[in-house]
Amino acid sequence: MADLHAVLISHGHFDHIHDALDIGRATGARTVAIHESALWLQSKGLENAFGMNKGGTVDLGGGVRATMVHAVHSCGISDGDRIVYGGEAAGYVVTLEDGRRLYHAGDTMVFGDMRLIAELWQPDVAILPIGGLYTMDPEQAAYACELLRVRTVVPGHHGTFPALTGTPEALRAALERRGVRTLVRAPAPGQTVEV
Repeated sequence: MADLHAVLISHGHFDHIHDALDIGRATGARTVAIHESALWLQSKGLENAFGMNKGGTVDLGGGVRATMVHAVHSCGISDGDRIVYGGEAAGYVVTLEDGRRLYHAGDTMVFGDMRLIAELWQPDVAILPIGGLYTMDPEQAAYACELLRVRTVVPGHHGTFPALTGTPEALRAALERRGVRTLVRAPAPGQTVEV
């Protein structure tokens, strides 16, 4: 795979956007976000922030492209003592140079248009949140796998603080109950997963 330098921002919550400022400044990575969030990043001095909107596709170099897709979540940006409008939450379908596709759902609940993502892009792998409370839980994620028809799922947004109770084991069990044959690959923090 080509040496890429891009950060894809799904929405404006602190655990998704605030580190982007430091990462973008330190690495020079192109930082892609929905238009309003990109404007906020630019207002904080991040010159390499790039705004786009749902349905748009950006060339990340090396034959890799990212298409911004829908997500169902909030997107306010904490900025000092106020909340700034950050546009809407989004997900991304990343098409690799070899044609494989990765769907990163961002923080979302399951929604019926995941079936459209399956029809339009046929993703091979999905990164889905499973924590519950702020995102979908393992039961909803299993249904999302069914809608998406993905071979592999990487569970995300779980176990980072106590309110996020969903686990990869619960996702495996939910997939089995639904009869969905999707492989769960659950890396430890910092671990690389090849799919």
